[in-house]
Amino acid sequence: MDYLADERKKAVFDVDSMKIVWAGSRQAFEVSDRISKLVAADPGFRKDDRPMLPRKELFKNTLRKAAYAWKRIIDLRLSEEEASRLRFYVDEIAYTDLHWGMFVPALKGQGTDEQQAKWLPLAYKMQIIGCYAQTELGHGSNVQGLETTATFDADKDEFVIHSPTLTSSKWWPGGLGKVSTHAVVYARLITDGKDHGVHGFIVQLRSLEDHTPLPGITVGDIGMKFGNGGYNTMDNGVLRFDHVRIPRDQMLMKVSQVTREGKYKQSDVPRQLVYGTMVFVRQQIVKDASCALSRAVCIATRYSAVRRQFGSQNGGSETQVIDYKTQQSRLFPLLASAYAFRFVGEWLEWLYKDVIQRLQANDFSTLPEAHACTAGLKSITTSITADGIEECRKLCGGHGYLCSSGLPELFAAYVPACTYEGDNTVLLLQVARFLMKTVSQLGSGKQPVGTTAYMGRLKHLMQSRCTAQRAEDWLKPSQVLEAFEARAAKMSVSCAQNLSKFSNPEEGFAELSADLVEAAVAHCQLIVVSKFIEKLQQDIPGEGVKQQLEALCGIYYLSLLHKHQGDFLATSYLTPKQAVLANDQLRALYAKVRPNAIALVDAFNYTDHYLGSILGRYDGNVYPKLYEAAWKEPLNESVVPDGYKEYIRPLLKQQLHSARL
Repeated sequence: MDYLADERKKAVFDVDSMKIVWAGSRQAFEVSDRISKLVAADPGFRKDDRPMLPRKELFKNTLRKAAYAWKRIIDLRLSEEEASRLRFYVDEIAYTDLHWGMFVPALKGQGTDEQQAKWLPLAYKMQIIGCYAQTELGHGSNVQGLETTATFDADKDEFVIHSPTLTSSKWWPGGLGKVSTHAVVYARLITDGKDHGVHGFIVQLRSLEDHTPLPGITVGDIGMKFGNGGYNTMDNGVLRFDHVRIPRDQMLMKVSQVTREGKYKQSDVPRQLVYGTMVFVRQQIVKDASCALSRAVCIATRYSAVRRQFGSQNGGSETQVIDYKTQQSRLFPLLASAYAFRFVGEWLEWLYKDVIQRLQANDFSTLPEAHACTAGLKSITTSITADGIEECRKLCGGHGYLCSSGLPELFAAYVPACTYEGDNTVLLLQVARFLMKTVSQLGSGKQPVGTTAYMGRLKHLMQSRCTAQRAEDWLKPSQVLEAFEARAAKMSVSCAQNLSKFSNPEEGFAELSADLVEAAVAHCQLIVVSKFIEKLQQDIPGEGVKQQLEALCGIYYLSLLHKHQGDFLATSYLTPKQAVLANDQLRALYAKVRPNAIALVDAFNYTDHYLGSILGRYDGNVYPKLYEAAWKEPLNESVVPDGYKEYIRPLLKQQLHSARL
């Protein structure tokens, strides 16, 4: 029985068409749909017992699933796209994430043609398993502070990889602890006593015969992480080198090289090419944010429609929780954000291709802007998603705290994204530096490009004022864009003016860092809003689909305007009365989305297996399934608990003196 059938009947748009919009194309939808059902129907990918497993069992089970997934990929002759979807729907954080997501891109992005010809076929066939060993015990975000050394020995034509201090131990790389046979290791390159900074090296860690660590290598797992299940399926590792020798040709030499004579030189390939890999990884993280947030929102939305509390009139049904405005004002902006992040992720995919084409043509003009843009979007999307998953847990009340809700494990598995590939605050400070440079160059006649193009209209934006007179005026894209542009521009200019008062710019940057972060957030939010609006200017087929996306877009930008009302008022762009009108329109949009809420999360097309949540079940049959799940708890295998005779009975019988405590 479908307990949400009545909710689904309320929808005024074509859900199947929305599924294609969410997937990106009909072909992408068909691949996703087929592979997700294949995974859901395969008992080899069962995961409902994951939070209950002890770490050793959990990890071994992950190894089994990763091997089984690879066997299925080979047996079914899946394409690269299909294999990627299969790993996604298996939904188990594993060493393969780092092998395919970091090790292979590093080889492709930083290896020469010869190095790629040697190593990539081995990596593609998984005859070697790789990880990405950059972060150290003492240094994470400050890559230039890494301490591991790679000293060239000209006599033997080898590099000597060494960990000179405890804090130089590699610490955190996923896949390193127990599985990886090889790593791309980042170390300080030293030739003839000269330090050339941090470079990448391919280092074999374990024997390909018996998997034991090679001489000079100390390696292991760093221990349990936050939460049940979650990231504990991953063997995050610690690694120390004691004068480990590798051949010279295992330095990744696409950008810079060391000759046989020990001479350090730049290759013909521009140094900026390494930024291509960074843009690729960060656009993937933004897409992952939309997946994780949409998953949490799907669970919370369905459960909010199932759950009833208070409001019973004359013995009738209580009110659905989703009908309370307090629930809508917390839930619907997250639903809108999931769609917003999806579309900005699509745009970042285009940006990555554009950057690569330009790099190959030796055009580096858009690179600083693309780098700042991806850094900022990685930061704001992962922060909002991490906070959003926790908000969804709270929106589900007490039952959201159960592992069977799927939300605690989703949160534990997701939150590291706020730290890996760049700490979110550090990334926003990088964006702020770029914005300050952009503002400082405005007088020189250099026109800002891409997502900073609005800075070219600075004079107009500094003087512009909101013209909204009715609540509906806040539905005009031009009105909204100008509001977010004026806010971002004024906040950047204000920071630049305050910075100019310091004789030492670095001192000023440190002092004003909190303000600079806020300016960076304003700029990044403008990008997401503008890309959502751009998406709506495309031809979007399907009855009522565009109208629903317009409502979600409105909720996205108006909820941001409400949350950051102080910015918009402080920059004098709008009046308090206009802010009230914006809020009136926001409430009207909640009412418009409410009957379509279940259908909007159905459009994500997630199977019950992938969601891994009793509260988020497609059929809404929550209570019987929660009751059923409780009896599967290992504690319930016996009626009287282990420990009764030793600890409970002596307490009850007042015989603690004879208990073995």
